[in-house]
Formats: sequence, structure tokens, C-alpha cells
Amino acid sequence: MTASSTQDKTASPNSFLLRCSLVAALGGLLFGFDTVVISGAQNQLKELFQLSGFTQGFMTASALIGTVIGALLAARPSDALGRKRCLQWAGVLFFVSAAGCAFAWDFWSLIVFRVIGGLGIGGSTVICPLYLAEISPARWRGRLGAFFQFNIVLGILVAYLSNYLLGLVDFGAAEWRWKLGVEALPALLFWLLLRNIPESPRWLIMRGRADEASHVFAETGVENPAAQVATIQASLDEETGAKKISEPLFRRIHALPVFLAVSVAMFNQLDGINALLYYLSPIFGMAGFDKVSGDLQSVFIGATNLVFTMLGMAIIDRVGRKTLLLGGAIGTGLCLLGVAWIFTINQYQGALVWLLVGYIACHAFGQGAVIWVFISEVFPNQVRSKGQVLGSSTHWIMAAAISWLFPVFAKNAGEPGAGIPFYFFAAMMVLQVTVVLRWYPETKGVPLEEIQKRLSGKNKSLRDVACDARVFILNRR
Repeated sequence: MTASSTQDKTASPNSFLLRCSLVAALGGLLFGFDTVVISGAQNQLKELFQLSGFTQGFMTASALIGTVIGALLAARPSDALGRKRCLQWAGVLFFVSAAGCAFAWDFWSLIVFRVIGGLGIGGSTVICPLYLAEISPARWRGRLGAFFQFNIVLGILVAYLSNYLLGLVDFGAAEWRWKLGVEALPALLFWLLLRNIPESPRWLIMRGRADEASHVFAETGVENPAAQVATIQASLDEETGAKKISEPLFRRIHALPVFLAVSVAMFNQLDGINALLYYLSPIFGMAGFDKVSGDLQSVFIGATNLVFTMLGMAIIDRVGRKTLLLGGAIGTGLCLLGVAWIFTINQYQGALVWLLVGYIACHAFGQGAVIWVFISEVFPNQVRSKGQVLGSSTHWIMAAAISWLFPVFAKNAGEPGAGIPFYFFAAMMVLQVTVVLRWYPETKGVPLEEIQKRLSGKNKSLRDVACDARVFILNRR
């Protein structure tokens, strides 16, 4: 009996595995909180620093600069220092950012500390899913890996609630400092809790520390830790040799995993999610609404996001990643078509709220629940951290592009071309359905090393896989 089969017998994750997964996934909560918390301080900061529209947009997007850099630079230290230690450094960055923003003395100091927070966000989007994938048994990897996305949307909701509650307290001119600085508390808690979880067992094996890895597997509930260690070691030896730690990502043998990671990250943003989250109030304004209840409406949207992310987590290991991606893309596409139609004909604005709620729900249980789990699964052990960097940085570059370009094309409902942005996003969902049906494998319940073998085809390029598929179809005919 193989290690993978023995570990899949476990009826449920044990308390040790759950604790490790929950603690690591808290990086997602800080990510979600840090990303949107500035929304509650926009008006005060604009007035305090006399910001123009351009400089206000720069202030809002400044964290994305650090995010892209953090995602691009995270692979090497995570391979050299370990997943756990790098998560601890991400916690330090979150703490420094929050405390620095609270005590910022001018506009540029605020920008610097926001960029530092972005470094933590970028690093966490690489290392948290990596750690969760590498410590989780195959049967539970989807749900445990989805803890990260759950914590992201929970962090968004907590940030909206925090902004709303702090706004009820009369802090006066210092209100924005409290809103941005309160993140220091969960950041400190994250750093402290990380001290009590182990290093990733697969990273330990890569560093020649098999005995420690076996101990970690035993604590997580694997019935035959020695066999699991042997399986992973054999996979590493098969990839690049027993003593070689670093391998280039952009090689022919990794063509299919690279394609999968880049495409799933792009489609995650090409449904226009950042246009909705960052420009929700202007969207309602362009549709003819006189006033949108900012903080409370954000809480409602955040709650919808959270509920449907939980739904995605609950079923991801039952129905599979591919099914969720397809269902989410179809649902978001249909909602986007409805939004585009309203903006084109300038009627039925009352339906807009429900279409946008439906949209966020479909995104949450589809692309939102799957992206970080899927990217962490499709790469071989030796290049998994580099692949996570590629997927994460692609996601953030696309996020920045969508956020930057949407206002350029957005128009008031009824104006010529007002529905074009939403038609574009809907068209991208049609493309996603086509690509997922044709190329994406189902990875639910499959051990990481087995996924590696299936995707490599020992080890075929994307073109080879396409040729094999065509030959198979022709033979069936």
C-alpha cells in the first residue's frame, strides 16, 4: 500500500494538521485586511494631503507595487530559508506597515509603509498556499488549501467592519491612523502563532532532513510516514537528482504547469473582480443611483464574498477544482451580461444590485476558491515555489492592469459604449470555459507527486499533450 493511499484513509484532519493549516492561512487574513482597509480612510487622507485624483489613485495602488515585488522575490528565500521562516518575516512586514501607517508623518512616509505592507501581501500569496499544499494530505488538500482564500475574504470583511466600527468612535483627525494601524495586532498574533507550527515536510526533505519530515508527517496523521518520505524523495531524485536543489522553471518539461498557473491567475482577474471591488460606488453612480451607502454596502458585499467562499471550500474536494472553475465562470459571465445590458439600455437599474451580488457569489465559490489551491498543486516539488511566484505575480500584475484601465473605459449608463467593459469581462469568461474544458486536469484527491507525473506525461510539453489529445480523438473516431 502506498503512502498516499494510507494517508487518504484518514476520516478527517487531526487537530495538529488543522492548527498548522489555520495558523499558516492567517497570512491570507492579513492580506485581505491590508488590501482594502485604506478604503475607510480615503476621504480624510484626500483632504489632509490635498490629493488630486491621480495622487489619490497612486496612494490607493501603492500597496500593489510592493505586492508585485514581494511575489516576484518570494521563491528564493522560501527555498533557502524555509516556508515557515519566510511567513514569519511576512508577519514582520505586516506589523511594520501597520505601525508605520499609524505614525506616518507625511504623504511619502505613508506610501513607503503601504509598499512595505504590499511586500508582505505578495510574499504571503506565494508562501501560504505553498505551505498548505505541502503539509496537507491529498484528500484534504483542497479544503485546507482553501483556508487561505477563506481568510482573504474574511480579512476583507473584518477590514470593512473595522472601518465601520472605528468610524462610530469619535477619533477626529486621527481616525485614519487608527483604521490603518489596528492591523498591527493581528500581525503580531500571526508572528507569535507561527512559532508553534513545524516547517513544511517537503521542504525538509529537499534540504536532506528526512527524519524531521517523517516526524511532521506522523503528527499530521499519515499512517506510514517513512513510505511518504520515500515517495517524495524518489520524486525529487527523478526530477533533478538527489543533490540538486534548484531547477529552472521555464523548461519544456514544465510547459503545461506554467500554462495552467498563468491562465488561472489571468482568468481570476479577467472577470473584472478588481473593477467591482475598487469601483463599486462609481459603478452604482454611473448607473444612475444618487447615493450608495459606502461602509455598510461594503460589509454586505464582503459578507456575500465570505459565505460563498465557504461554500466553495465545503465542496472543492467533492466536486473538484475544474467543476468549480466552470460553474463560477458561467455564473459570473451571465451576471456580467446582465450588467452590460443595463448599462447599454439604461433601464432596470433596480436589478443591478442583485446582479452584482450574484456576480461576487459566483466569483467567490469559483475562481476565488480555486486559484491558490490549483496553482500550488500543478508544479513539481523542485519548482513549486517558483511556480507559485509565477502564478501570484501574474495575478497581481493583472489586478493592477484591470484596476488602472477600468476607469479609462467606464461610462455612465446609456452613453455609447457604456456596456463594453462588462461585455469584455463576460467574453473572457466564455474563453475561460473553453480553456478549462480543453486543457485543465482535475486534481482533487490526487497526491502532489502523482499530479506531477500526470502533467509531465514523462515529461511532455504542452504541444506534445495537444498532439496526443488529437491522436486520441482521431483514433476514437
